[in-house]
Amino acid sequence: MTSVYTGLGDDGKTSLLGGKRVRKSSLRVEAYGDVDELNSVLGVACTKAVDPRVGDLLRGIQNALFTVGSDLATPQDSTFSAPRVTAQMAQELEKHIDAFLPEVGELREFVLPGGSEGASYLHLARAVCRRAERGVEALLGDSKEGRDVLVYLNRLSDLLFVLARVENKTSGTGEIFVDFGRSEDG
Repeated sequence: MTSVYTGLGDDGKTSLLGGKRVRKSSLRVEAYGDVDELNSVLGVACTKAVDPRVGDLLRGIQNALFTVGSDLATPQDSTFSAPRVTAQMAQELEKHIDAFLPEVGELREFVLPGGSEGASYLHLARAVCRRAERGVEALLGDSKEGRDVLVYLNRLSDLLFVLARVENKTSGTGEIFVDFGRSEDG
């Protein structure tokens, strides 16, 4: 990459992988833009993670999100050969969930997003991940193609929730549970 700017997007359009030009407001561009935002939030979460296992795992997820973005930026009917999300990628996330969950235990109450700084960024990442998932669902509609991306993002948001709980436990920050009887007044 010799230049950061090309001017090719000044008309409100961008190129998908394979060269097809689309509006920057298209559902496809919105979807991979949300994944890019998620990756950026995870970058912050990595720097704030107290548990080194969490930071290491997040770096791997950041790399995997480039595959997600590549998949989304390449229409299924494209002749361009791009990395694609596989069912195995979601299964790997499930293994991590299953490994970390016993450390934090089952929940019987809703948890307020927050706690330690690392956990707070993981909760933010979880919310961005859910938005990305909704964007991908809007893009795919009833299509059977590309469903592995949707499953991956669904599992990832679950993992991010568990990792936020791990971060709170590792940092010694207790979880704050929802108090449905408490109002804004205190």
